[in-house]
Amino acid sequence: MIDPFSFIVVVACSATALLVTLKLIPVVSQWTLKADLWGYDLNKGHPKDGKERVKVPETMGIVPSIIYLLCLIFFQLFFPDSKSLATWNAALASIGFTVLLGFVDDVLELRWRYKLILPAFASLPLVMAYNVTGGTTKVVFPSFMADIVGFSTLNIGLLHLVYIDLLSIFASNSINIYAGINGLEVGQSMIIALFIAAYNIICMLQGSNTEESAFISDAAQFSLYVVIPFIFVSAGLFIFNRYPSCVFIGDTYTYFAGMVLAVAGILGHFSKSLLVLFIPQLINFTLSLPQLVGIVPCPRHRLPRYDPADGKLHAVKNHLTLINFALRLTGPMEERTICHVLLGFQVACCSAGLAFMLWAKGL
Repeated sequence: MIDPFSFIVVVACSATALLVTLKLIPVVSQWTLKADLWGYDLNKGHPKDGKERVKVPETMGIVPSIIYLLCLIFFQLFFPDSKSLATWNAALASIGFTVLLGFVDDVLELRWRYKLILPAFASLPLVMAYNVTGGTTKVVFPSFMADIVGFSTLNIGLLHLVYIDLLSIFASNSINIYAGINGLEVGQSMIIALFIAAYNIICMLQGSNTEESAFISDAAQFSLYVVIPFIFVSAGLFIFNRYPSCVFIGDTYTYFAGMVLAVAGILGHFSKSLLVLFIPQLINFTLSLPQLVGIVPCPRHRLPRYDPADGKLHAVKNHLTLINFALRLTGPMEERTICHVLLGFQVACCSAGLAFMLWAKGL
């Protein structure tokens, strides 16, 4: 069951974090401009249509990420036992390291090999905490699969811990490479977080008095409390980053968002089913793979082409992303519209994913 007091505290703290985010982003925006951390929005303000491109502050993901980390530190006051503190500290260590990685990437533009290697180290506290909190290394098959293979569980041991590490790397980078239009990165992250929250709430409400049910409920509560402040601070950032964006979130936010979602799934003990909420990200990764591994030349920005004549985005054939694939299916669209289409697709995929997760769990 949901503990009313801690839930109210978490929501109140998260609402405060939203207000602080809204207050600080305009301030920090001026700081980043002075520090020469800015860029041009390549999808608007083209000289051919008589509009001057405006400098847009970058790395604004640093604001919600730091506020979020402060929220997690504050939450530890309400979970004083050593087992809970180990879980919270593992989450803080992994997310904090990833925020640092994202900010360094924004400033120094790291090579791809470092972006793949460093998140693996950032996720090590999660692997340790997963073991400490009684995480299983067994894969539980849905009933229809159990009938086919002849058994309901399979203990994969160390391979599951490797999977956790790979999941953290994928989550951190999948948000980062599915980007390029105003509001898409923050929007997709918020949608996934909302469905994680819904899943956790349903698990907590369906709990019984058994020891196993109490374990699931505690893990679901932790996962819920991880995503609630994330949803609030992301909502504050989304207000500034949605079309027409007045700030850029930078890699700081995309890595931060991916790791938060990974933490919620891993320490919430549903890491094996978490990927069903990442269907658009998996599609985008699959489409991008030839460029990511170097089979096809990969430019730094794989954006659609903005045409100042009609003010719409057009697909670029050799930019292998879900955004360009969608534009090839639909034809040219305005940036705001294609963002709404892609976020609608995210909602549809997450709805189907949530239904599958609940069905597989027997809820």
